[in-house]
Amino acid sequence: MWASIASLAPVARAHVGLAGRGRVPRGSRLRPPAALALVGAGSCLLARSFVGGSLGVSTGTGRGSRLPALALVGAGSCLLARSFVGGSLGVSTGMGQGSCLLALALVGAGSCLLARSFVGGALGVSAGTGRGARVARAVFGGPPAGRDTPIPDAPAPDATHFLTGNPMYPPWPAGMEVAMFGMGCFWCSENLYMAKEGIYSSQVGYAGGENDNPSYSDVCTGRSGHNEVVRIVYDPKVITYGDLLKVFWERHDPTTKNQQGGDRGTQYRSGIYYYTEAQRQLAEATRDKYEAELETTKAAGGRKITTEIVPAPTFFYGEAYHQQYDAKPGSRRYCGLSPTGAKLPA
Repeated sequence: MWASIASLAPVARAHVGLAGRGRVPRGSRLRPPAALALVGAGSCLLARSFVGGSLGVSTGTGRGSRLPALALVGAGSCLLARSFVGGSLGVSTGMGQGSCLLALALVGAGSCLLARSFVGGALGVSAGTGRGARVARAVFGGPPAGRDTPIPDAPAPDATHFLTGNPMYPPWPAGMEVAMFGMGCFWCSENLYMAKEGIYSSQVGYAGGENDNPSYSDVCTGRSGHNEVVRIVYDPKVITYGDLLKVFWERHDPTTKNQQGGDRGTQYRSGIYYYTEAQRQLAEATRDKYEAELETTKAAGGRKITTEIVPAPTFFYGEAYHQQYDAKPGSRRYCGLSPTGAKLPA
């Protein structure tokens, strides 16, 4: 580790003008890009020695998620350094050659110690489920802890569907069947189904992850493994599972792995979660038909279907404000789904 940090010395000297015995002329400064690069690199090297990995763990946002972690460490270190030296990184301390480099290393170490105190132990180790711990995990890594009980913002046990007025929780009436799909933002996917004739109830939530009872913020870290899903309770005498699958294939892009439009992350993956063997068989048969149609029409630019078709995992209710979101007055008009334009053959 120290050899790695020491290797930065030529760069430091080039930017701060170390000469002669290596002292920095009074008032000289590290240019801002160099300061950020050196402090950020030193901090990350030290952090790697603590956690045996990289601070740049993806948060699942898909928008340069490694850079925010580096920027936070680098910027925080620079602010600390400025408070120590009075506003000028690289001011001579009279300690001789390499004093600036040593200061950078010490500031990096201090940043890591602060981070350790922030998460309550070794970096990346879960330290609870409070807001501060969730933010720390989002920056420094580690899966959300989950909960033993439903999230406090879940729909109340007596909640009813905003459109149908039917219950949001089982038991469902005799004759009803259940389907579950993941196809991007669950606001958008529920909106495709909830007003159709034959839909008794629908709910949005999280499924397919590693922990129980995740919250929206947990899922948005991209490390809980959950997918945003819509669960549909329907009357098969009025609307069939095949009808639901037709909407599924035609109204999102099943070829973009972990992405729908601008929404990126594992929570936006394409998935069919079957409850019966008959559902599995129909899901796979329609997948093959749609794959052939995409190949014929080139509607997906040659991409292959990435949809996972697996047994339905445990469904965890999303927050109440997410339920039937698009049907409620004042909702933000948004849809991240990105259909290919191809139609499912009959």
